[in-house]
Amino acid sequence: MTLAAGAVFGLALAAPPGPMNAIIAEESVVRGWTAGFSAGLGAMAADVLFFVLTLAGVVAVIDHYPAVRPLLYFGGGLLMLYFAVGAIEEARAAASFTDGGQDTSSGFRKTFALSLTNPYQIGFWVTVGVGLLEAGTLDVLAYVPALGEALAGTLVVQTGSPSLLVGFFAGIAVWIVVYPAALVSAGRRIDAAAPIVAAGSAVVLVGFGLGFLAMGALRVV
Repeated sequence: MTLAAGAVFGLALAAPPGPMNAIIAEESVVRGWTAGFSAGLGAMAADVLFFVLTLAGVVAVIDHYPAVRPLLYFGGGLLMLYFAVGAIEEARAAASFTDGGQDTSSGFRKTFALSLTNPYQIGFWVTVGVGLLEAGTLDVLAYVPALGEALAGTLVVQTGSPSLLVGFFAGIAVWIVVYPAALVSAGRRIDAAAPIVAAGSAVVLVGFGLGFLAMGALRVV
């Protein structure tokens, strides 16, 4: 039960639309499943790193300095806008789905870099993430973006078990395998999927990028 709850938690956090999934989508339809999986692996690798740094107390130290937050928002926002330009170029160049034969590691670098400058990701590991190994309870579905309030109380589990953390990362792993596979399958059937998904990814990255820059500016003021 605990392992399954951890997997649901990982899936619930990994699946909603956002900049990471936008990059995974773009890489998947333009370069194939390996590239999409590599992009997902970059985000997951950052989560593993944050978990280790949180246990060591490093992330908590960063979080205690308010001046760092605006820098993270600005850095993350500018990176998203930079990657959005690349996604726009991909949308223009991608006439149809291409299965491999290109650089499949660029997605890993993109998502890993974005994760390292994501204040929300850091905040998660400082608060909820590190608590996965501490005795207590966790309202698993309460952290689902946009739907958390409606789902609160649906699945509450005991924390403090390593199996919960194992399940959490297993849930993320399932997502970064299945999500690119579904996109690749669609891309093989519909030639127009590649430019459409790449353009959609650019829109998501621009939206989040401008949002991050605005939040950074508000925190400076």
